[in-house]
Amino acid sequence: MVVFPQGFLWGTSTSGPQTEGRVENDGKGDNLWDHWFKEEKQRFYNGIGPDITSSFYKNWESDIDLLVETGHSIFRTSIQWSRIFPQGTGEINHKGVEFYRKVFEKIKEKEIQLMVNLYHFDLPFALQKEGEGWENKATVQAYEAYARFCFETYGDLVDRWITFNEPIVPVEFGYFYDAHYPHKVDASAAVKVAFHTQLASSLAVRACHEVNPTYQIGIVLNLTPAYPRSQHPADQKAARFAELFQAKSFLDPSVLGTYPRELVDILAEYKILPESNEEQLGIIRDNTVDFLGVNYYQPLRVAAPKYAIHQDAPLMPDHFYEPYVMPGRRINPHRGWEIYEEGIYDIAQNIKENYGNIEWFMTENGMGVEGEEKFRQEGMIHDDYRIEFVKDHLRVLHRAIQEGANCKGYLMWTFIDCWSWLNSYKNRYGLIELDLATQKRYIKKSGYWFKQLSQNNGFD
Repeated sequence: MVVFPQGFLWGTSTSGPQTEGRVENDGKGDNLWDHWFKEEKQRFYNGIGPDITSSFYKNWESDIDLLVETGHSIFRTSIQWSRIFPQGTGEINHKGVEFYRKVFEKIKEKEIQLMVNLYHFDLPFALQKEGEGWENKATVQAYEAYARFCFETYGDLVDRWITFNEPIVPVEFGYFYDAHYPHKVDASAAVKVAFHTQLASSLAVRACHEVNPTYQIGIVLNLTPAYPRSQHPADQKAARFAELFQAKSFLDPSVLGTYPRELVDILAEYKILPESNEEQLGIIRDNTVDFLGVNYYQPLRVAAPKYAIHQDAPLMPDHFYEPYVMPGRRINPHRGWEIYEEGIYDIAQNIKENYGNIEWFMTENGMGVEGEEKFRQEGMIHDDYRIEFVKDHLRVLHRAIQEGANCKGYLMWTFIDCWSWLNSYKNRYGLIELDLATQKRYIKKSGYWFKQLSQNNGFD
C-alpha cells in the first residue's frame, strides 16, 4: 500500500459563495457575484447564478452528515463576508453570525478538523460601489475589522484560518482580463489591488495572533509551476516572469515577508509600482503565515510571445509570456486541462528548498467533468476516472513527503458538486452528485472510495 504519515488529514474544500445560496430574509448582502449576475445574467453558463448554488444554507445539517459518510477528517469552507456584514462594514447580520456558529459546531461535533477561509473572491458589493473595492485602502481596513470579528467569534471552533483563497485570480481576471467583476483592463489598478490584498492578509495574520497567539493562520495559493517551452533564453525569461506574477507575487510576501526584487523592478520599469510606505512594508515583513494551502490542477506551460505588442495596447501578462501547448501532453478529455502529476513534486521541492519547508496542505486538487451523468449506473455515478486521477497525484505527493516535504493533508475540490462562477455547473468536481432540479445528493463511487482512503490512510 501507499501509506501516508500518521495523523495525515483527508478531506475536501469548498466555499460559501459556491454552495450556500440564499433564502428570503436571510439578511445577506450582495457580493460582487450577486450583483454581476443581476446585471449580466447571460454571461453565466445556462443562466445559473449564485442565488441557489448547492443550497447548503438550507441543507447544512444533512450535508455535514455526508462529510462523515465520505470519511472526512478535515473540511475547508469559507465565511461569506457579506453574510456577516451585508454592507462590508457597520451593521452585523446576526442571522448570518448564528448560521456559521451552528455549522461550525456541528462539524466539530463530528470530530472533523475545520479550516475556514475568510475570502473566496466574494467582496461585499457595497465596498466596490462606494469605494472601488480593493483599489481603496479603506477596503483593507474593513477586511481587517471583519477578520478580527471572525477570530473573536469563531476562534474556539476553528482549527486553522485562511486569509485569502488564490488572491492572484481576482487580480488577473478582474483587472487584466474581462472575466471577473469589476472586469477592468488596467494594469495599474491590478497591482494596486494585489498590494492591498497582501496588506490585508498580513493585517489579518497580525489580528489573528493578537486575538490568540496559538491560533494558526495561512493563505491558499495556486502555485502552478511555470514550465518553459525550451531552454532558449527567451522562453526561460518568459517562465521566470510567469513565476513572478502567478506565484511569487503572493508567496514571497506571505511566507518570507518581502517581495522579489525582480518583480519590484519590473513594476517600476513600467511605472505601475503601487504606493507603499515603511509602516505597510513592516506589517507585511512582521506578519508571515503559519502554514500554506496549495491548490494544484494543471501545469502552466509558457513560451516567449510570438509577436511584438502594439504600442497602444493595454499592458497585460501576455506581454511577457503566452501559453504553450506541449505536444504529447495528457489531457482530461472531460474538461480539457492537462494532467501532470509531477507538478505536485516540483511544488513540494520549491517549498522545501526556498521557503523554509513551511507546513502546508494540498487544499485543492481534483478532476472536473462535463456531462458526468453519462457515467451513472444503477443510480450511482461510477467515476473511476476521478479515483485514478487522485491516486496518480497521491503517489507523487507521497514520494515528495518521503523525501521531506512538510505536507500535512490532502483536500480535494470538492465535496458536493458546486456552482463555479461563470461556468456554473458545467463541470462537476464533487465526491457527491447534486441534482440541480431537486437539490438531492447522491454519493458517487469516488465518495465511497475516499472514505476507504481516509480510513486506511492510504490505498493499494
